[in-house]
Amino acid sequence: MHFISEELEDYIEKHSQAEPPLLAQLSKETYQKVLLPRMLSGHFQGRVLSMLSKLIRPVNILEIGTFTGYAALCLCEGMQENGQLHTIDIKEELETIQRKYFDKSPWGGQIFQHLGEAIDIIPTLEIKFDLVFIDADKPNYSLYYDLVFDKVKTGGYILADNVLFHGEVLADTISGKNALAIHAFNEHVKNDPRSSQVLLTIR
Repeated sequence: MHFISEELEDYIEKHSQAEPPLLAQLSKETYQKVLLPRMLSGHFQGRVLSMLSKLIRPVNILEIGTFTGYAALCLCEGMQENGQLHTIDIKEELETIQRKYFDKSPWGGQIFQHLGEAIDIIPTLEIKFDLVFIDADKPNYSLYYDLVFDKVKTGGYILADNVLFHGEVLADTISGKNALAIHAFNEHVKNDPRSSQVLLTIR
């Protein structure tokens, strides 16, 4: 679902910061070799993630759902020199391409990959995070949010991707387990008195 015209989306992308060459390479390889390449964050969303990270200046970042590592590298752009990014994914077959591009970046030694179910791994991380990015299986969004909440520093940030789920969250069209789960997640966050929320029409 296009919330604005493709022509306007193209204009926005052209008038945002250029995609870094390493990320352009990663995007190209993802589209050449990986199933469902549209899951990649991509140029515009990547620049948004980079900008948010540069504003937050996190020391510790947690990403739930790695895919080929594009968003992780964008988030690293604002990370402090002594920072770490921990990323969790269940797909062993993607670890090689992730590591390839992590090691090509300036942050290779600061990015830690965790393979397995996030619900099992999150409780083992004895770290306080400044920034968490949730971009994994939609039915577990609310669970991930609750699992990470007490691991986020006071004043920290939780970002969640795909919260409009192609527009399917609208009450008169909602269907399917993913859209229902995302709608439930949005309601859960909205009603959480512990946090302040804003929902953006990006992806």
